[in-house]
Amino acid sequence: MNQVVRSGPAGTGHAGITPGAESIITGEAVAIDLRVARLGSRLVAGLIDLLAQLYILYILGALVVLVVRPDDDALVATTFLLIYVTMVLGYPVACETLSRGRTLGKMALGLRVVRDDGGPIRFRHALTRGLIGAIIERPGMLLGLPAIISMIASRRSKRLGDVFAGTVVLQVSVPRTVGAAPFVPPPLLGWAALLDLTGLDDGLALRARQFLSRSHALSPQALDRLGRGLVDEVRAVVTPPPPPGTPGWAYLSAVLAERTRRAYARLAGQRRS
Repeated sequence: MNQVVRSGPAGTGHAGITPGAESIITGEAVAIDLRVARLGSRLVAGLIDLLAQLYILYILGALVVLVVRPDDDALVATTFLLIYVTMVLGYPVACETLSRGRTLGKMALGLRVVRDDGGPIRFRHALTRGLIGAIIERPGMLLGLPAIISMIASRRSKRLGDVFAGTVVLQVSVPRTVGAAPFVPPPLLGWAALLDLTGLDDGLALRARQFLSRSHALSPQALDRLGRGLVDEVRAVVTPPPPPGTPGWAYLSAVLAERTRRAYARLAGQRRS
């Protein structure tokens, strides 16, 4: 059984979890950082789902008119009302149930709905989310305002449907991006020029470079926790130590950038000679 562990302000909680970080502890006692989907990505996903629903609604309405050809205006209104309700409620419930927490919009943005303990949602979770969305969050002139307010107020960006269903939306994938080349932050320029890099071997430099290249895919808590050990390794072989208060990523970036600069300078000197 999975459970959510929250580290307290005094650093209590599961060993190895950064204070203030929020993680899932799996049945094998492995901590997994939650990357909660925020308002922006969820709004874009919701817009894609809305366009898909309108398109499907148009197709179904056209088919009903062509096949049924109702002559009674009341029957026409009732038919389209049933189609509308089925689409507003049935689309998200069916998609999230069959695809384990994903709609077309969530697939496009790399999002997934999971239970609070990190497990896959079931029909009852999807139905609860769908009902709350259709009845409370999106009817009439509300235009999703209750959901937006709830996500802004919630630490885990939960809309009302998530609160009642016991679910959370995660960013399970991030766009592939090319990592920026290491650079020396301006405040560290003078310090970097004084570095003794003779103890920094290629293997350790490569691990630091790989860590920086995938830092965009890590949550801030995971970035700090995973980078701390690497920073300690580099500090053990590189002198002098960085100025107090230097972030770990800035330290590694400055060291690698200075190492690269010196390598190019040596290569240019050899070519001139």
